Amino acid sequence: MQPLVSIITPMYNNVNVIEKTIKSALSQTYSNWELLLIDDASTDQINDVLKPYTDSDSRIKLLTHKKNKGAAEARNLGTKMALGNYIAFLDADDLWLPNKLQLQVAQLQSGITDISFGSYEWIDINNKPLNIKVNALPQLLYKKQLKANYIGNLTGIYNAEKLGKIYTKDLKKRQDWLLWLEALDRSDQPAIGIQETLAYYRISEGSLSSNKTNLIKHNFNVYRKGLGFSSIKSFAYLLQFLFEHLLVKKRLIKPIVSK
Repeated sequence: MQPLVSIITPMYNNVNVIEKTIKSALSQTYSNWELLLIDDASTDQINDVLKPYTDSDSRIKLLTHKKNKGAAEARNLGTKMALGNYIAFLDADDLWLPNKLQLQVAQLQSGITDISFGSYEWIDINNKPLNIKVNALPQLLYKKQLKANYIGNLTGIYNAEKLGKIYTKDLKKRQDWLLWLEALDRSDQPAIGIQETLAYYRISEGSLSSNKTNLIKHNFNVYRKGLGFSSIKSFAYLLQFLFEHLLVKKRLIKPIVSK
């Protein structure tokens, strides 16, 4: 029997984009999945949009928070309720290509890795391609991931049967980085990156914010609060992060050249 994949999708006032996201899950060539939609107390009548999908497809399930708790708690609720052998993440404003799960399930089943991720491209709020691709590393170890987050959360999937369920800490930002660090720490194998595009990441004005203060603050918190490093050790790793993020990781972000 094919492994079950649990897809976790936190939502908060995403009524304008959520249908396309759900349809990208429905379009998967790999069909043994469940989609856990976690409504984090939205105020935009998103449930009216979701009802036709939850009514017509038993694989699509809606979970709700009565009060807004943030993305970390929404993902944790989805993880708690997940029944799948493998767990994947699809945020409410992102999209998957149809062969995404098929490629990654095959990779996980082969036993070469417990964690699969891949390349992705940017689109704008109107679904227009921005002709930018973020290329996945061929493989990734914990030590490299500690320097910067190299796993696009919309492409990541892990073997929950082997690693166990992984819950994220309640940081305002970068919870996904901590999740993949924990996954790599639990695994005795590197994560393997698929080079072809698996997903589309929606870029909003806030996504490209150049606020350096926030960049420093949120990433310092990963080391200090998320990993429990001392202040001195966290600052040292932050300097390493800035070098890796601004100079090394940037080389993986490349324009798509039309043939």
